[in-house]
Amino acid sequence: MAGIQNVADELKAFSNIAIIGGGYAGMAAAVELAARGITVTVFESAKQLGGRARGLVYNDTQLDNGQHLLLGCYRETLRLIELVGGNLEQDFLRLPLQLDLHGQFSLKAPRLPAPLHLLVALLRAQGLTWRERIKAARFMLTLRRMNFHLAHDMTVSALLAQHGQDANLSRKLWEPLCIAALNTPIHKASAQVLLNVLRDALNQSRSDSDMLLPRIDFTALFPQRAATFIEQRGGKVLLSTRVEKIELHDDGVAITTTHGTQIFSQLICATSPNIAAKLLSEIAPDSVAKIAALEQQPIYTVYLQYPAHVRLPCPMLGLHQRASQWLFDKGQIAHQHGLIASVISAEGLHQNLSQDELAQKIIEELHQEFGIVDTPLWVKVIAEKRATFCCSPNLQRPTQATAAVRLFLAGDYTAGDYPATLEGAVISGIRCAALVFDVANKR
Repeated sequence: MAGIQNVADELKAFSNIAIIGGGYAGMAAAVELAARGITVTVFESAKQLGGRARGLVYNDTQLDNGQHLLLGCYRETLRLIELVGGNLEQDFLRLPLQLDLHGQFSLKAPRLPAPLHLLVALLRAQGLTWRERIKAARFMLTLRRMNFHLAHDMTVSALLAQHGQDANLSRKLWEPLCIAALNTPIHKASAQVLLNVLRDALNQSRSDSDMLLPRIDFTALFPQRAATFIEQRGGKVLLSTRVEKIELHDDGVAITTTHGTQIFSQLICATSPNIAAKLLSEIAPDSVAKIAALEQQPIYTVYLQYPAHVRLPCPMLGLHQRASQWLFDKGQIAHQHGLIASVISAEGLHQNLSQDELAQKIIEELHQEFGIVDTPLWVKVIAEKRATFCCSPNLQRPTQATAAVRLFLAGDYTAGDYPATLEGAVISGIRCAALVFDVANKR
């Protein structure tokens, strides 16, 4: 009986896992561990979960800190949303792949098997010459023959030039795709990472390229449901609890917050990269050095609440050579009538404008492009100046495993095939959970 009790005590001690950060990476790790019967404690410094993909309320209106979308190929994110109680049909507006730069370019994938759906879409694309359409289709076929793999990484602009994708074709098709996927300008962006996204979204199942626009805010979509899932399995999710210090010991990891110090058997650090660097500067210097080398890119989201009758021609569309890159009609997506979100990804001239100047520029563009003459009832500008890492060629991102055996890193900036996306964040959390679980099996 004593031996059985010792084993039980050992397993109980092991099951005491700490996760710092309640964003998509941290909550993905926590759900994976909780689903396997491992008790976790999540520390989140903010008052709500979600990290850089979180809900907020402004003027009694539910918003997100940035307007995101998911793709059908985001299998792990969608799997976990369902695992914690989500309903994909109710939670999302699902649209077939479509790129619409208002009045300048239009591409919409028909309901055909992949990759035929994309080839037909390219050949039917409006706003390109027939020669440009053929060039784009040939480029995609070439990438498929290469299995979307480059012998040597390069910038996206270099890859496009190498394969004869001229300026007009690049500006209307490949550049908007690159910025939307990688949040990095094409002259800086990794061609290999872009090909990873194209491989998964365009080359397998037709539904993989579907665009999923959330009908609910990003905290409610996954992190809040995940918290309930974790707590129902004996775990804890602590909000407004900032971790001030981490210490590694032979028998565990000491986590110090304003409420005191606790000992855990393992730790997953799933904070933003700059917070991770501060917390881990003395215990994981190699990982911190790689974090410090990451360049950051911004995302600006401008919300405009118009009278309820104002609407766009479709739920989502882009603008060509404008400050606004993508527009989302929240009335058509989430029944928030009159609410329009303008998204501006990556660095650019818009950063030189004040928030009032930027908002006025968006208002003018909406008037010029769509004839919207109404004055917005209110405007909210959200500037995430360190929204993602700059996804450059051959970037050495920190791995999930660190030199400290009890410490793991999760986040969209850590090593992986994907850029800084929700799927990248979730996959990193799942990998950390697997590493923790491997330790359990070896004990």
